[in-house]
Amino acid sequence: MPAIEIGRICMKKKGRETGKRCVIIDVMDKSFVLVTGPKKVTGIKRRRVNIAHLQLLQEKIDISRGASDEDITTVLESTGKHGATTQARK
Repeated sequence: MPAIEIGRICMKKKGRETGKRCVIIDVMDKSFVLVTGPKKVTGIKRRRVNIAHLQLLQEKIDISRGASDEDITTVLESTGKHGATTQARK
């Protein structure tokens, strides 16, 4: 299982954003992380999410803690993982 760390790309398993991918930008405590899509890319806005509602993926990007949505979008485009964060097929 991949580690819960800043920059890890994950998929939402529960809630109205099920199947959409997001990026962990901060680890709040043992149960919650701060994620973003960014909203322009996947539709997931910056929010606190329970770790049990996430499926961690092998992909990881190099970002700093609390990075802005613009920074994350730039890194996703430069590494070619921009397409990796689109909505999963059902």
